Amino acid sequence: MKKRFPHYVYNPITMIGAAIASLCFGLIIFLFVLDFFSTEENTYMGILTYIIIPSILIIGLLLIAYGIIRERKRERQGKIREQRLPVIDLNDPKKRAMFVTFSVGTIVLMLFSAFGSFKAYEYTETDEFCGTVCHSVMEPEYTAYLDSPHSRVGCVGCHIGSGTSWYVKSKFSGAYQVYSVLFNKYSRPIPTPVHALRPAEGTCEQCHTPSHFFNEKKVDYTYYLSDEQNTKSNLSMLMKIGGGKSELGSIEGIHWHVNPDNIISYVHSDERRLEIPWVKVTSKDGKETIFRDKRAKFDEKNFNKDNLRTMDCIDCHNRPSHIYHQPDKMMNEMLSKNRIDESIPYIKSISVEVLEDKYETKQQALESIQQRIEDFYSSNYPEVYASKKGAIQSSIEVVKKIYARNYFPYMNANWKHFPNNISHVYTPGCFRCHDGNHVSDDGKVISNDCNSCHKIISQTDNSGNIRVDLNGLSFQHPVDLDKAEKLQLCTDCHWKKD
Repeated sequence: MKKRFPHYVYNPITMIGAAIASLCFGLIIFLFVLDFFSTEENTYMGILTYIIIPSILIIGLLLIAYGIIRERKRERQGKIREQRLPVIDLNDPKKRAMFVTFSVGTIVLMLFSAFGSFKAYEYTETDEFCGTVCHSVMEPEYTAYLDSPHSRVGCVGCHIGSGTSWYVKSKFSGAYQVYSVLFNKYSRPIPTPVHALRPAEGTCEQCHTPSHFFNEKKVDYTYYLSDEQNTKSNLSMLMKIGGGKSELGSIEGIHWHVNPDNIISYVHSDERRLEIPWVKVTSKDGKETIFRDKRAKFDEKNFNKDNLRTMDCIDCHNRPSHIYHQPDKMMNEMLSKNRIDESIPYIKSISVEVLEDKYETKQQALESIQQRIEDFYSSNYPEVYASKKGAIQSSIEVVKKIYARNYFPYMNANWKHFPNNISHVYTPGCFRCHDGNHVSDDGKVISNDCNSCHKIISQTDNSGNIRVDLNGLSFQHPVDLDKAEKLQLCTDCHWKKD
């Protein structure tokens, strides 16, 4: 049989490389056509088609070249031919055929590889890739993301933003994440905050302009006690969301913290940025005011410089898309929206109890929630269980959905491991600085006055009595705490540290 190519092409290594490259090329074409006509997106098909198989194809091409070079060296053993390339005589029909075939094949394969590389880049930027490829590792974050206010903002929009530099940084970071998943080196839960996250000015502030927050926003809350009657109370307040624009004549409001005329820096002494012993405020005229936590033992001359931050959106809105809801808060919401029958005795108490218990698996949790709530009412309230069985079953299903949305036993992920700094009831949040203990040298105090950020305009107590004052009311706790209400912070009771 007449050979079309020079004899040194026919060596085991080159033939294996050619077989690998040809097989991979055929598979890429087949999977691409399959993916193109498929009605459903498939995570693994995308990875195979645009990342894994093209990488193997390139290895095959390298084997072809290596085999030819190695074979020619073997033929010339004993002869030194330094820095010389193989001589290709295009007058030789075999060499000409080899050159044309290899050149055309290489160009075609390079074009497909370039296209595949682009598709691989494009695919790694999708929410599907970020949220589903690693399955249980990213399940908590992806589940929370899909139920968040930013669910229509792509993952890369917040985690990377535009520009080349942060894209490259993210891919280097992602390489370690792939390693940690492959070799089971990842933390459970995933540590927070993300220390390599891009500053908010390159992400959040592309849509949200800090200087455009002003006026007040009315919000309403409904609370239920964990007693037999699920005693109900209401509260309405005006959130002072302004402060972002000095030209308006008032700098009062929550967004004063990101007013362009102010620069707020702080030092945190723990990994989760919950303990802040030192705060510096630099005004427009360059004046600096330093506030120190009088209870903390903090050495200003000897601390980790990586713990010094300039405040931006993420320092308060640290869970904008990955929110794990507190069970007490979720039960208040479900009861107020009539998703759960508030006339069922102790329904809030037993629901929060079963949600907060520890379980090995999600399946075990869902089965236990079902069994324990049923047992509670059949044993303690048999008449209620008989007359409201449908309402109780409906309530159980809601509680199970709350668990499935906010608790992930495999990753040890729940609200206690991911404190939300936008509030101050269930986690420290605002009270990290606004605790009344941060004092400057001239006696100024970072206030913990409730009216600094919001103003209560009406409150209905447990007995149905309504208090209204547009100038602001003092907060009245649903349970009489006597003097403790003035001496303690909300988190002293409501925050359960992990």
